[in-house]
Formats: sequence, C-alpha cells, structure tokens
Amino acid sequence: MREDESTRIPAVPARSALPRWYPDLLASVTRRIADGRVRATAAANQHLVATYWAIGRDILERQEQEGWGSRVIDRLSVDLREEFPGTTGFSPRNLKYMRAFAEAWPRNAIVQAPLAQLPWYHHVALLEKLGAAELRLWYTAAAVDAGWSRNVLVHQIATRLHERSGAAVTNFSATLPPAESDLAQQVTKDPYILDFVAMTGRSDERELETQLIAHVQKFLLELGQGFAFVGQQVRLEVGGDEFFADLLFYHLKLRCYVVIELKVAPFDPGFVGQLGMYMAAVDEVLAQPDDQPDDQPAIGLLLCKTKNNMVAEYALRSSSAPIGVAEWTSTISDSLPKEFASSLPSIEVLEAELGGEPGQRERSTQE
Repeated sequence: MREDESTRIPAVPARSALPRWYPDLLASVTRRIADGRVRATAAANQHLVATYWAIGRDILERQEQEGWGSRVIDRLSVDLREEFPGTTGFSPRNLKYMRAFAEAWPRNAIVQAPLAQLPWYHHVALLEKLGAAELRLWYTAAAVDAGWSRNVLVHQIATRLHERSGAAVTNFSATLPPAESDLAQQVTKDPYILDFVAMTGRSDERELETQLIAHVQKFLLELGQGFAFVGQQVRLEVGGDEFFADLLFYHLKLRCYVVIELKVAPFDPGFVGQLGMYMAAVDEVLAQPDDQPDDQPAIGLLLCKTKNNMVAEYALRSSSAPIGVAEWTSTISDSLPKEFASSLPSIEVLEAELGGEPGQRERSTQE
C-alpha cells in the first residue's frame, strides 16, 4: 500500500543545510526558555512562601483570639490532607513553622526581596537557628546574593559568619581606592573556619596547604563568593632566584590575583615583607595588563594560627602592598550566643517527618 504523503513526517534538515544565522536563533530561543523556567520557579516559590505566611497568620490570629493549643493544628493537618490528597507540606510540624513564620515577619516584609526569594526550607532553617530578626535578615540577604543551599546556610550560621565577615586586619583603606578598598575588606573574614582540615600532628605549612587543596571546594566556600583557584606552590622567579607562593586565587569582582600565605605559627611582622614580595612578583610575572587592562594589582591574605591585632596593624602600616591578616582555626565553638537560640524543633526532624512525601523529598534533594 502506498504511503499517504499527507501523513509522512518530514525529514529534519541537517544543521549544515540551514542559514548561517540559525545558531544565533537557537541560542536566543534556548536562553528565553531557560530564563522562563527560572522565572517560573522563582514565581512559584514566592507564591508558596506567601501562602505559607497567610496560613500561619490565620492560625496565629485564631490562636490569639481563642487561646487553643496544638490539638487544633493536629486536626487541621489531617483535614487539609484529606481535602487536598497528594498535596505535601501540611504536617502538624510544618503548620507550626508557618505560624512561627507569620509571627516572625509582617506581611510587607515577606513580599519583598530578599525574603520572598528564599525557599521555604531556608526560612525554616532561619527560624530554627536564629532568634533575632536582624540576624535573619542578614543571613537572608547573604543567602540570596551567594545562592546558598539550605545546608550551606546552616553551616554559615553555625560558624557565625556575620561576626567574621570583613573582620580581617588590613591596610586596604590606605593602599586601595575607596570603592576597591570597601569591597576588598568585605571579602575578608577573621577567623577563617577550616573545620574540614585534619592535621596529622606535624603542624607545618605544607601539610595545611595539602589539606586545603584536598578540600578545595570547601575552602572556596569558606573564602566566599568570587574566588577562583589558580594554583598551589606557584613558581615565581625574581632575579634568577625561585620563590613559591603557597596558594594563588583570582577574584572575579575585584579583578585581581589574591596571594594567600599560610602560617601555622603566630603572626610575625616579617611575614608581611615576604608576602609583599610575592605579590609584586605575581603582578610582574603573571598579570597580563595588555590582554586584561581592567586587572588590578594583586592583594595579599596572610592566614596565621594566631595574631596580635595591634602588632599586625603596625606591621601593615609600613607596607604599600594591600594585605590582610587573619587567623585560621579548625574548630567551631560548641556554644552559641543567645541571639542564636530558638525554641522550634529541628529542621532535620521536619524533613524526616515529611521524607515520605514526594514533593518535599524532591525539594530537599535539590537543595
């Protein structure tokens, strides 16, 4: 039987047979689809967060008016799941988080960025880990700006990032233009928490460097957004002599190399001169001003086991090279300040409770 040409599927033309502008069309359409999906996901998340806040507000207002306890939430959870079979997120514990969410924020706060951009499980972590609204706002803005997962957010809270950010002793204000100085100061920390480092007891710089490179992704997370790893023990030849910089990074926002020197000993003023020489060599040997005219002179970061802040400040005054000095530690204090206290149950308990619900499990794995 002869095939009906009206039902025949036309052959797809080869890419080589298409006009030269076709790749541009494909790239444009691909970008639009990807952007549309991102916008749809963001809009869905904002709607979910706003809905959860409204539910929490209804529960909170009714509880304040009538004075009833958790038994009504238990009943509400059952009835909602019967009313919307297959829908996730209405466990008693999650409803209590919705109530706490509504209690923590006024309506005008949750409809504005960055709170509206944060996924629900991030909000749960903030409610669980932090008791002060200003700290929740600080970590919310940081999480949105850096694109942290919920686990990273929890880690940054546990290491008290808000206390450590921009805290290194530096001479940036005297050695860099104001705008660059402010940004450079912001990207520093003090101390740096290297809790993934497991020193074997030799306690030398090479072992510390080896540990950091073995866990370079975790080290990059601790350094912060914008750092790109270039190399370790980077060879620098000066006047026929060889020198080796411990770690070399490039910062995408500052548009400069960042030379990091590691010390397992307390800060010594002599370290500043050594690092300054490495920075000058990096600018001379590695920087490519002709190819990348926007690149700025290198910045140095000296990580010591301990330091005397006043001694470090005096040592940096004598240097014209932009250098920061900070401590590093491989342990995190077990005690949390009062503003971190929360009476809410653990987010791990909530996730375990909702673990059998497909929608919640999918969101958790994506985070």
